[in-house]
Amino acid sequence: MRRTLPVAAILALALTTAACGSDDTDTAASTPAPATTSASPSPSPSESMASADVVDTAVAAGDFTTLAAALTASELVGTLKGDGPFTVFAPTDAAFEKLPEGTVDTLLEDPKGDLTQILTYHVVPGKVMAADVLTMDGQKVKTVQGGELTINVDGDKVSLTDAAGGTSNVTATDVEASNGVIHVIDTVLMPE
Repeated sequence: MRRTLPVAAILALALTTAACGSDDTDTAASTPAPATTSASPSPSPSESMASADVVDTAVAAGDFTTLAAALTASELVGTLKGDGPFTVFAPTDAAFEKLPEGTVDTLLEDPKGDLTQILTYHVVPGKVMAADVLTMDGQKVKTVQGGELTINVDGDKVSLTDAAGGTSNVTATDVEASNGVIHVIDTVLMPE
């Protein structure tokens, strides 16, 4: 049986690294997160969870069990519960299932190596809301990992292109938390 890395844990690791690894908070103000207005979460988690931090918000959402487990295993919960703000592109459990078999297990063997690089590639410093990106088609945004993502806007649909040329669709936006915002994506982004 294949073990999957909980999405909540991945989110936590990414946020932890973001809190520890970035001093450039001005980048967030000019680097909006992708959005999609066609996909709206059924009851708005933003309204009910805005008082919870990004970790508790992701866990409560229910579709990020892989991330939650990785967060716990990596002992990153405390960092992600920090002040932030963070903008997190959170892959769902289904997104992690798209990875080649054994990838998650391999990443878990060295959580401070490639896993950290991948997770921090999903985080942009600051709190960037969906409405900010609808005029950013083709623009690049810098991640906490140091790499860039390209924003693609087609009407009200937004996707991200990673450094490896892969594309991830933004499926839900503006899941607000006390220390940032989460945008849900359907594919894990790769820095290289």
